[in-house]
Amino acid sequence: MRLLPTTIAVMLVASSYAVPVKANDQLAANICNYVQADDKNRLRKKLKETRVKLRNVYQDISCDGDSLLRFAMKSGANDVGAFVAKRLSTTDLAAKEADGQNILEWAEANGHSALAMTSAIKERLAGS
Repeated sequence: MRLLPTTIAVMLVASSYAVPVKANDQLAANICNYVQADDKNRLRKKLKETRVKLRNVYQDISCDGDSLLRFAMKSGANDVGAFVAKRLSTTDLAAKEADGQNILEWAEANGHSALAMTSAIKERLAGS
C-alpha cells in the first residue's frame, strides 16, 4: 500500500524534470498579453501558478512573430522586458535569432538601445 503513493510521486517528479516544459497556446497568449500591457505582476503570478520557469519556455513563445524581448521592446514594456532579461540565461540572451542578430544587435539596429531593458540585457551579458 505504501508503494503506490511513492511510485506516483516519483513518476510525477521525474516527468516534470526529465521532459522540457513546453508553453501551451493559452499560456503563450497570456504571456504575450502581459508583456504587451507591461504588467510584470500578472506575468509573475501566471508563471508561478502554472509552475513554469520563463527560461524553460522562452524559445517556444513567439508574440506577433517576435521573441518575448523583441516584442517587449516594440511594445515599450520596460518593466516586463527587464524582468524577462533577468530570468533568462546568458545563452538565451546571446543567441542569434532567425535574422542572424541577437537581442542586443537587433535593439541597437532598431533604435531601442536607450531602453532600460536593453541596459538590463547588457548587464546580464557582462556578468557572464
